[in-house]
Amino acid sequence: MTIHRFAALLTFLLPAAAFAASPDGANLSLAWTIPFAGMLLSIAVFPLLAPHFWHDHFGKIAAFWIAVFLVPFAMAFGPDAALHSVVHALVGEYIPFILLLFALYTISGGILVWGTLRGSAGLNTGLLALGTALASIMGTTGAAMLLIRPILKANAHRQHNVHVVVFFIFLVANIGGGLTPLGDPPLFLGFLQGVSFMWTVKHMFPSVLFCSAVLLAVFYVLDRRFWQRDPAPVATEKPQPIKLYGLWNMALIGGVVAAVLMSGVWNSGVQFDVYGTPVDLQSVVRDVLLLVFALISLWLTPKQIRAGNEFNWFPILEVAKLFLAIFITIAPAIAILRAGEAGHLAALVKVVSNSNGEPIDGMYFWMTGLLSSFLDNAPTYLVFFNLAHGDAAHMMGPMASTLLAISMGAVFMGANTYIGNAPNFMVKAIAEQGKVKMPGFFGYMLWSGAILMPLYLLVTLIFFHF
Repeated sequence: MTIHRFAALLTFLLPAAAFAASPDGANLSLAWTIPFAGMLLSIAVFPLLAPHFWHDHFGKIAAFWIAVFLVPFAMAFGPDAALHSVVHALVGEYIPFILLLFALYTISGGILVWGTLRGSAGLNTGLLALGTALASIMGTTGAAMLLIRPILKANAHRQHNVHVVVFFIFLVANIGGGLTPLGDPPLFLGFLQGVSFMWTVKHMFPSVLFCSAVLLAVFYVLDRRFWQRDPAPVATEKPQPIKLYGLWNMALIGGVVAAVLMSGVWNSGVQFDVYGTPVDLQSVVRDVLLLVFALISLWLTPKQIRAGNEFNWFPILEVAKLFLAIFITIAPAIAILRAGEAGHLAALVKVVSNSNGEPIDGMYFWMTGLLSSFLDNAPTYLVFFNLAHGDAAHMMGPMASTLLAISMGAVFMGANTYIGNAPNFMVKAIAEQGKVKMPGFFGYMLWSGAILMPLYLLVTLIFFHF
């Protein structure tokens, strides 16, 4: 069934008001954000207080919060508005998001690094630097899924290895993706809005290089101290040379990158309407290609390679279920933010401008970043992009420093929490499967607060003004 026929069927089955726009964010109270807050608290609290219950029922908890949002929303604004909100979240945001993660997770899981790796401070720092560089080429998800298992194997013998995964999230899953629009979803959305590819490369390079260099230096010093405190590993077998298997999957990752880039540079002029949500033909082609590349990887990669990676579907299923609830329940929060000074978060909006209405770059950096830590950083980027001006040519010209602040905030501060960026959760899940005792939601925030917050204050002093 074509998209047009599916939309026509929905129109026939539902009342004529089905395609009415969603409620104006200016008319929504902050009470509508309670389900979203409840979802975030569930992610934070349940793994600490009831880890086994959470592990077995996190999907049901996510479904509960979706229902807590949708049922009152449908009663207040009508079933059509509720269905419109769900379809927009699914078709416009969630499905492309999860297909990209699925493709990168599946394909990178077919590349096996086999051999003896010993997680010394030098090796670990080198792997983190490699992952940071790759993140802007193959995306934070691709780079993280490619290297997390080798770095876990290299440090499996160590008593102190939690910090290795934490810095891996900081660098590979977040900051490393800040160099190009291919690296992180917020920058890709900016690319689709008209921000040129090379503008991002040129303007983000100094800050990405600075933050990466500082974090790598801090990590090396910290890891060297832990390495000296850990007992020397006992060699139980002859060291094996490093070998790579499944390298044909690198070509598929290249295909994923090409498909994403294609959807940004090709304007087909063909657009479908899926229950009020516009979908471009190039986006459909991209999503189909992502699925095809993932299926090809599953077909070509021998089971032994995936077994060597201890590959399983739990991390991607956890992300899929939790972020489905996040994408649906986040809608009122984003709508209220988009209402600007007319919404109930007007005080927050006013913080980013001075009395003359001029943007305060430092505040744009912090407000975009702090909200990106708890909201999805892609729509948060768009909110502040449109709040600042909305025209890409103007943003790249007279307001270049403001666009830089928004870009850096969305990308960098996704590392502040597990939910700030999807790869964070996937890395955490894989690390826990590898017997690493990862900190809980608030425990991780202690790490990010102690290490990243001082770094971001330094970044503010160097790159922005108040």
